[in-house]
Amino acid sequence: MRNDKINNIEADLLVSGDFVLTFNEDKEIVENGAVAVAGDGIVAVGNSSDLVKEIEAKEELDASGCLIMPGLINLHTHAAMTCFRGLADDLPYQEWLHEYIFPTEEHHVSEETVYWGTMLAVVEMIKSGTTTFCDGYFYEDGAARAVTASGIRAVLGQGVIDFPAPGVPDPRINLKAAEAFVFRWQGKSPRLVPSIFCHSPYTCSPETLIGAKDICRQHGIYFQIHLAETMNEVEEVQKRYGRRSVDHLRILGLLDEETLCHHAVWVTGEEVEVLEKNGVGVSHNPESNMKLASGVAPLPKMLAAGVKVGLGTDGCASNNNLDMFQEMDTAAKLHKVHWGDTTLCSAVQVAEMATNGGAAALGLSQVLGSLEPGKKADLIVIDLNQPHLTPMYEPCSHLVYAARGADVRDVVIDGSIVMRERQLLEIDEQEVMVKVREIAAAIRQAHSAERRASKNPKYDKIR
Repeated sequence: MRNDKINNIEADLLVSGDFVLTFNEDKEIVENGAVAVAGDGIVAVGNSSDLVKEIEAKEELDASGCLIMPGLINLHTHAAMTCFRGLADDLPYQEWLHEYIFPTEEHHVSEETVYWGTMLAVVEMIKSGTTTFCDGYFYEDGAARAVTASGIRAVLGQGVIDFPAPGVPDPRINLKAAEAFVFRWQGKSPRLVPSIFCHSPYTCSPETLIGAKDICRQHGIYFQIHLAETMNEVEEVQKRYGRRSVDHLRILGLLDEETLCHHAVWVTGEEVEVLEKNGVGVSHNPESNMKLASGVAPLPKMLAAGVKVGLGTDGCASNNNLDMFQEMDTAAKLHKVHWGDTTLCSAVQVAEMATNGGAAALGLSQVLGSLEPGKKADLIVIDLNQPHLTPMYEPCSHLVYAARGADVRDVVIDGSIVMRERQLLEIDEQEVMVKVREIAAAIRQAHSAERRASKNPKYDKIR
C-alpha cells in the first residue's frame, strides 16, 4: 500500500495481524499486515515486517491469528430501545407500534432510561464490532451522555413527532426542543454529531418537516426520517397529500445530500432515481423489515443506481439484537432468494455497505469507512481461530457468511483501545445490565397492573 513518508514515524499504537482488510478504493487485502495509529488517526497501513522496521510505536497490539478491518457503521437504530427487547413480538405493525411501543414510551421513558438503554446498546455494539452508530430517539441528551462516557462514535438525532412525546409533552415546541439539543451538543465531542430525526411523513406535518430541515441546514447537520417503511405509510401519505412519500419529501425540499432516509422499502424504480439524483443516503434494515413484515426493499436497484446505502439494525424492539454481522448475512441472503438471483448483493457489496456505505450516507467518507492513512483510527480485530471460520479461502466472504459479532476480539475507536480480549475498558458491563433489568422490572410490573385492571388479553403478550 502507499503510505506517505512512513520513515521514522512515531506511533501510539501498532496493530499487527494475519490480514488487514482495508476497504480502500482498490479493496486491498494485506496479508501479515499492520495498522499504525498516532493520536486519533491512521498514519500507515502495510506489511507488518516493514512497518515494524519503519515505525516506533509506544504500544503494540498483537493480532496474530486475527483479521483487522474498519469498524462497522450501524446506520439506523434507536439505541435506548434495548429496554424494550422482546417486549411485544409477533404482532401486526400498527398494533405493535400504537398499542405497545408508543404507550410504553409514554409512561416509562426518561433521560435516565435513555442513558442506561443506550449504554446497553453501546456495550452490545462495541462487543460485536460496531464503532459508529446513527441514532434517533427521545430524551437524546441521555444518549449523548452515554456516548461521551463510553468511547463509541455516534450521530444522535433528537426525535420529533407531532403529538406528545417523551420529554416534549407539548408538540408545539418540538422543533425548539430539537434545536436546543443541537445547541447543547454540537462541537462538544469529536465523537458525537447531533442531528434531528423526524419520525415519518405521516406523524409530522409538512410545516414540522420543513422547519426541522431548516434547522438542520442552519447548523450544517443531518436530517433523518423513516421513509416508505410500510405500504400503510405510503397509502396514508397519498391519502393526505395526493402523492407518495418520496415525492412528498421532494416537493417539500427535504431531499439532499444531508438527508438520511431509513428503510425505503416501498420505493419504485423512478423514486430510487430521485433519491440518487438528490444525493440522499438510505439505511437498509432487512431484519427489522422482515420481523415487522414491512416488505423487501429494492436494494439491488438502489445499489445499481448508485444510491448511498448503508446497513442498519433498527432498534431492539423490532430486531432484538444489534449484531451487524448477522445483519450483513441476512442482507446478502434475503435478496438472493427474493429476487431469484444468487449473484445479487455479493459479500463484498454487503461488507462495503456496513463500512464505506454507512460512512458515505453520513457524509463521513473522508474520515471513516476504510483503513487508510489520514482516516480516523476506528478498527476491529476478528479472531479467526474458530471452528466456523476454518478454513478460510476468501476473507470478505467469511465476514458476511460465517463470522459473528462474538468473534470480535479487540476494538479501537478514535485511536483508543476500548475493548481488549473481549473486555470493555471504558464501561462497567455488569452495572449496565443490572440497571436495565431494573428498568424492565418496572415496565413488567406496570403492565401486569394494567392487565389486572383492564382484563385486556392484549397484555398477555407481556409477562
